[in-house]
Amino acid sequence: MTASAALLGLLAVALGAFGAHGLEDHLTETEKGWWETATFYALVHAVAALAISLSDRRRSLGPAAWMFLAGASLFSATLYAMAIGAPRVLGAVTPVGGVGMIAGWALIGYKSLRRPPAP
Repeated sequence: MTASAALLGLLAVALGAFGAHGLEDHLTETEKGWWETATFYALVHAVAALAISLSDRRRSLGPAAWMFLAGASLFSATLYAMAIGAPRVLGAVTPVGGVGMIAGWALIGYKSLRRPPAP
């Protein structure tokens, strides 16, 4: 999980830089927005998954971290692809990744409510 979180974070930073410096004159404002959103969500969820992987609760919260990684990867990949010219029909897949990220946060909330109080 730690390596996957690190890879997602690395890709988010690299693709964010590529979008800002390599594609700035080639994307419409809408496409730039997609690129920035993809980068932001990927980076935030990479950090969240990394935090879980390094925490003492990684066993109970591990599924949430995997939801973050899968959801952010799918969400971001479809936005990146559309920004560089893939068919906009991929926009129908993007929310599936969003649901994965939301499910990860919901799972963290659920697990935190079920955790027994500290002595």
